[in-house]
Amino acid sequence: MFITTKIADLVQIAPEDFSKESFVAIEDNINAKYANKVVQKVGLFVCLWDVTWTSEGQIGHGSGLVNVNVEFEMVVFRPFKHEVILARITHQTEEGIYLGMDFFNDIFVPAAELPDNSEFDTTEKVWVWKEEGQELYFDNNEMVRFRVIGEEWHDQTPTGPVEVDQTANQLLPPYKITGSMKEGGLGCCLWWE
Repeated sequence: MFITTKIADLVQIAPEDFSKESFVAIEDNINAKYANKVVQKVGLFVCLWDVTWTSEGQIGHGSGLVNVNVEFEMVVFRPFKHEVILARITHQTEEGIYLGMDFFNDIFVPAAELPDNSEFDTTEKVWVWKEEGQELYFDNNEMVRFRVIGEEWHDQTPTGPVEVDQTANQLLPPYKITGSMKEGGLGCCLWWE
């Protein structure tokens, strides 16, 4: 679920950070730039793991910023395919179930990936799994297990003036995980205890 990724970048330390220890100023700048950001085809950057190398600082001409070349490792959230993960149900529609974790909410389980004999109850607005005469509900805020079956990347780079038909693409999350609950042991955790 979590991996580390090595990155090399230029860190600029502002004069107001000169009172800090140099490694603290570098760490703060790296976390400010990368933490809680999605990088295409890499994942959601969580936090700095380790600084492996730094150059000597060079003062920029006219700006007063100290430029430091840094190599570092970041903790990245990117689950691998077929990994089983715990999440909470945030809301449900006829298309499927939307899940979220404490730090990531763009997880979707399509209706086709729910257990066989699952139906959407339009009055309660929840999915129901009808198994051997029982009705098992997928209640909102319930903890579930799901298997990762895919991921989608949507580039969020600004492109200039927006055309009317381009606005739909901007509503897509930068990183989305698709899951499945078709196998035994997956679905609401309370069912399997």
